[in-house]
Amino acid sequence: NTLCLIVFGVAALAATVSAQQQKYTDKFDNINVDQVLSNDRILNNYLKCLLEKGPCTQEGRELKKTLPDALRTNCEKCSEKQRTNSRKVISHLESKKPAEWKKLLDKYDPEGIYKSKFEKLNKRT
Repeated sequence: NTLCLIVFGVAALAATVSAQQQKYTDKFDNINVDQVLSNDRILNNYLKCLLEKGPCTQEGRELKKTLPDALRTNCEKCSEKQRTNSRKVISHLESKKPAEWKKLLDKYDPEGIYKSKFEKLNKRT
């Protein structure tokens, strides 16, 4: 289980180099993001990992490692599946866990530089 995402837009991922261009790994793309988002215990564990308030699973470590680059590049290296999962995660956190979403923004975007990118990613079809 994992919190894909890109919480902010990315699925649980790690950077790899493909023959054509650099993309994030797809090894976590088959994780059921809806199941993670509907399970507060699992979701809260991933949030704690991202906020450095608790231990991380392998997937959580990969997400935490990849998240800054995904935010900076507006998820340019994400697959379509990762973008879709990112939108789900962002939408869920904004509507169901706004306090946690704010903590994540405070940690990963303290100057508000990427917030508009999150919003664009969340609205992109």
